Amino acid sequence: MSPRILGSTTKRILNQLRHDHRTVGLLVIVPILLLTLLYFMFKNEALLPGQPSTFDRIGLIMLGVFPFVIMFLITSIAMLRERTTGTLERLLTTPMGKLDLLFAYGIAFGIAAAIQASIAAGVAYWLFDLDTAGSTSLVILIAIANAVLGVALGLFCSAFARTEFQAVQFMPIVVIPQFLLCGLFVARDQMAGWLQAISDALPMSYAVEALQQVGAHADATDTLWRDLGIVVGCVVVALTLAAATLRRRSP
Repeated sequence: MSPRILGSTTKRILNQLRHDHRTVGLLVIVPILLLTLLYFMFKNEALLPGQPSTFDRIGLIMLGVFPFVIMFLITSIAMLRERTTGTLERLLTTPMGKLDLLFAYGIAFGIAAAIQASIAAGVAYWLFDLDTAGSTSLVILIAIANAVLGVALGLFCSAFARTEFQAVQFMPIVVIPQFLLCGLFVARDQMAGWLQAISDALPMSYAVEALQQVGAHADATDTLWRDLGIVVGCVVVALTLAAATLRRRSP
């Protein structure tokens, strides 16, 4: 990779994001609105003394899930536009390498995810009194890793879509099964054996488990670092698969 090309490409992507007001709204405002809805859903919940609230449990996990879902959607559509408008074809005729482009997307959307996660976590902790045993910084770190995973999967899936509508159709295939089987609704060890096997193969399951570790333990645990390592490993695999789809169509 070339540091100069990587830097200029990252800057180009960030500028595109900055001027796309609807995308900025999706990144920043939508998670806050959804957290607000979630908070008021459980605001009047009757709790026994010492029992954690449902919002503390679900809200914490949503801080990691929102970046994954949103980044997957934005990235798959953004890369599809690069392909269909011929921008990708032109870029691949320049000295830019595949890794320059892929890592530029990862860095740019990672920065966007850091901003998004910081704002959403600030609202959850200081406005809605989200209570976790672990630190906010660990929540933000896991959210960023999950967002970059969404970026990598979005880059890969965009290769199989010809229109933006087709890109969105990958959400029920890639995102929703992970959301249902991540352990949010039913503990993974209580699922049927074949569902648990599928859940164990899905990266979001480990991101959710890492967030649950933050909620339950004041210090970072070995399980948290293991789960975070698995998520990062899945990012590398997804980026490798995405690189295989970046080919010039013309000689």
